[in-house]
Amino acid sequence: MGKIKTFILCAILFPQIGYALTAHELINRMDNLYRSDSSQAVMRMTIITPDWQRTMEMESWSLGKDYALVRIVAPKKDAGIATLKRDAQMWNFFPKVKRVIKVPPSMMMGSWMGSDFTNDDLVREASLEDDYDVGLNENQGGDTEYVLTLIPKAKTVTVWDKIQIWITKDNLLPTKQVYFDEAGKPMREMVFSNIQEFNGRKLPSTMTLTPLNKQGHKTQVEYTQLNFNVSLKESFFSLRELKR
Repeated sequence: MGKIKTFILCAILFPQIGYALTAHELINRMDNLYRSDSSQAVMRMTIITPDWQRTMEMESWSLGKDYALVRIVAPKKDAGIATLKRDAQMWNFFPKVKRVIKVPPSMMMGSWMGSDFTNDDLVREASLEDDYDVGLNENQGGDTEYVLTLIPKAKTVTVWDKIQIWITKDNLLPTKQVYFDEAGKPMREMVFSNIQEFNGRKLPSTMTLTPLNKQGHKTQVEYTQLNFNVSLKESFFSLRELKR
């Protein structure tokens, strides 16, 4: 947030002044919505399928766009399993076998812990604005919402041909994010809900990801704690810390 220009920050904090937001300013806000220079969070993930349901408690830390660590703390059988991202590299740690496994690029779109989130989703800290060309659909959202269309840049590695984000005009918070394949077909949908205040910042505390090609499947992530600008160093995001 500290890097956002003052006039963008004013538009975010005081949308009632009628400031005409651009696609650039809106995607900048989305990039910084759940993070600052550093962050620490406690989350609950619930995975739902037609045959079973399970819930995990997790804690995560991030530093800028390049460092992230996620650790499962419950249930007991999964406690200690952790995922580390440093720059473009990613590792998983499995405490029962005391083994660290590096995640190859070919597995980044694979499921994380049986959820509908991928390895890439879990630790992705890159900028949407850096990875996508962003356009504002002037009429699609009507009087109540902005709709952004994101097209991946040539350098961006992704399976998505397009992403669309719906943002409310009154509080500038996302309500929905839809991912499309190369044929233009929507493949999964993320819904944002349950607005809460964390560190003086109002955010949707719940994100529900539904794969549109898998009936009866969905994964819900609920933030129960979220702190910004916490004291963290790059050395915290190490393989040694991953195994702690």
